[in-house]
Amino acid sequence: MPTKIFVNLPVKDLTRSVAFFKGLGYAFNDRFTDETAACMVITDDIYTMLLTEAKFKEFTPKALADATKTTEVLTCLSTDSRGDVDALLDKALKLGATETREPQDHGFMYGRSFNDLDGHIWEIIHMDQSAIPEK
Repeated sequence: MPTKIFVNLPVKDLTRSVAFFKGLGYAFNDRFTDETAACMVITDDIYTMLLTEAKFKEFTPKALADATKTTEVLTCLSTDSRGDVDALLDKALKLGATETREPQDHGFMYGRSFNDLDGHIWEIIHMDQSAIPEK
């Protein structure tokens, strides 16, 4: 069985966050979703648990980072093409996200990033494996 990853993120308004990510085309697993948590399906092996801040605090004794002021993690997802990067970013911006920085083009890798409604940074990239320079 492949290893699965569950990225857990605290959110201020679960309903609003779910609507935002549904607007980007992501589905949610109802079996692991309730009024305190929502399981966003990225792939068969990658999930993001959107947790209310109160629920998130049940898992850690540490203070929660305010993602609008500090960066606790960069979540990076790959796409099949440069066009897919731009399409996802454009959709995120229309749904209320803000662009984190200017697009980065390294020839073999192209990426853009957005801050979601809670300030969490999502990197969206396309990498052309055949164009990676030799060392």
